[in-house]
Amino acid sequence: MITQLKILFNIRFIYGDLTHSKPHQPCAVRFTISCCALFLPSIKFCKQGKKTALRWGNREEKRLAYSTVCCTVFYACLEVFRSEKTNNNEGALMATIDSMNRDTTRLSDGPDWTFELLETYLAEVDRVAKLYRLDTYPHQIEVITSEQMMDAYSSVGMPINYPHWSFGKKFIETEQAYKHGQQGLAYEIVINSNPCIAYLMEENTITMQALVMAHACYGHNSFFKNNYLFRSWTDASSIIDYLIFARKYITECEERYGVDEVEKLLDSCHALMNYGVDRYKRPQKISLQEEKARQKSREEYLQSQVNMLWRTLPKREEEKAIESARRYPSEPQENLLYFMEKNAPLLEPWQREILRIVRKVSQYFYPQKQTQVMNEGWATFWHYTILNHLYDEGKVTERFMLEFLHSHTNVVFQPPYNSPWYSGINPYALGFAMFQDIKRICQSPTEEDKYWFPDIAGSDWLETLHFAMRDFKDESFISQFLSPKIMRDFRFFTVLDDDHNNYLEISAIHNEEGYREIRNKLSAQYNLSNLEPNIQVWNVDLRGDRSLTLRYVPHNRVPLDKGRREVLKHVHRLWGFDVLLEQQNADGSIELLDRCPARPNAL
Repeated sequence: MITQLKILFNIRFIYGDLTHSKPHQPCAVRFTISCCALFLPSIKFCKQGKKTALRWGNREEKRLAYSTVCCTVFYACLEVFRSEKTNNNEGALMATIDSMNRDTTRLSDGPDWTFELLETYLAEVDRVAKLYRLDTYPHQIEVITSEQMMDAYSSVGMPINYPHWSFGKKFIETEQAYKHGQQGLAYEIVINSNPCIAYLMEENTITMQALVMAHACYGHNSFFKNNYLFRSWTDASSIIDYLIFARKYITECEERYGVDEVEKLLDSCHALMNYGVDRYKRPQKISLQEEKARQKSREEYLQSQVNMLWRTLPKREEEKAIESARRYPSEPQENLLYFMEKNAPLLEPWQREILRIVRKVSQYFYPQKQTQVMNEGWATFWHYTILNHLYDEGKVTERFMLEFLHSHTNVVFQPPYNSPWYSGINPYALGFAMFQDIKRICQSPTEEDKYWFPDIAGSDWLETLHFAMRDFKDESFISQFLSPKIMRDFRFFTVLDDDHNNYLEISAIHNEEGYREIRNKLSAQYNLSNLEPNIQVWNVDLRGDRSLTLRYVPHNRVPLDKGRREVLKHVHRLWGFDVLLEQQNADGSIELLDRCPARPNAL
């Protein structure tokens, strides 16, 4: 069989033969011989002295060769007739062959890649990204194996992390699912750090490497650097250093206090990880050196305040009455880990520091949970725009684009609600469609667009996209920019599931009122406060048994799961005394749900 390399060689050979052929040679003959050399696997040209002979294959190959030659001669005659009619004997043929060999400046489309080729593609992607004013951190690209990618999965994408059994469990689960074909691996992982670290799979083709570089190194990277949530809540320049400090500190604690003690503490911290974040306060950014200095000062202060003599002095009755009437804390506290770190009576300083480490890591990932649609949509929009820009410039081939578009359409595919593969709204699909729609509204607004979006219709699309990326999160982004066109394209509708009724109700369809309700309901789905139970520290009985009271406020009358009892055990381990869980009902009444340790007579 003629391999692809031989075919390419034959194309170049034919092209050279035609350009250097003598004028008196019939074009049809030259075209026939060329096509036979290119398309027939059964015909091979053998050099015999100064002559060229044909070596044929078996009978079926001869029959196939004969049929192909006949067709080739026929089309060659048509070519000669067309060429003579236009007084340009080889114009059409040369145009066909030139189209195969045009634009030698095109980048190689692989599929294999080299580091030099990666650098070439990265330079082209960087050039186009600057045209669209994408402001990014410096990027650091790491090419890794599938096993290293699974290791990154287990550590939540971070290059380094503290030791805990849950990370090993995640690695084994991912490895087994991958080896049995039940799960694929991501093409890349990108980290919100400075420099921004992007992991690329070594199994990727050059097309996929170019796609993920545009997606991660410029899409996600620019989002991390410029979105207000990441600017307010995270410090990209210090996260890696902090994780190094965390691993070293926890390893030292394991050596000093035992692996079991540290493991139990981390188990409890991980169980409450979602309740270790500040949702509204803006933290002050500090460096790693300042963090170490604060840790040392906290430990020294705690030791300096230990004075047993002052604790033996009796207090006046007036002071006791005032303290007993005052509720502590004065306001409900949403950050349970922070409250435990500062107020748990029995925790040692090293245990408080581990609580601090876990909640710091949880706070780092909190913005990513609030911007999944925007972050993935922004990155998908820019890898699509950048690679299409390169194709329009003639930098990449059609084969490159076919592979790219095949992958891209798989990423943004949204199954219908009644499909067996439906598992919710695809954040890639929704985010990409919304950013594409914003661009359309700015460039070619309809009357409907002008009515719904008078502020951005006809405006500069690039400036509007950057504004949307910088100043919104998923909830507000959907509430502000979801258009009726997107609702129609995705065929959105709302279903009302009221626990007071034994039926489901379609409450919003595609009309003026329905569009607004669909937008509000979809926006509410991305509000984390509606997805996570609202549980806060309500009271501590300082003058009694030191019991801790947590209060749950249901959203849409959704009850807590029975697994709450296991979570209360972790709260009890951290607090050291009784823990009570109350529920505030819609009528304002308070109901005691559980307590740890369990006391049936008290419920």
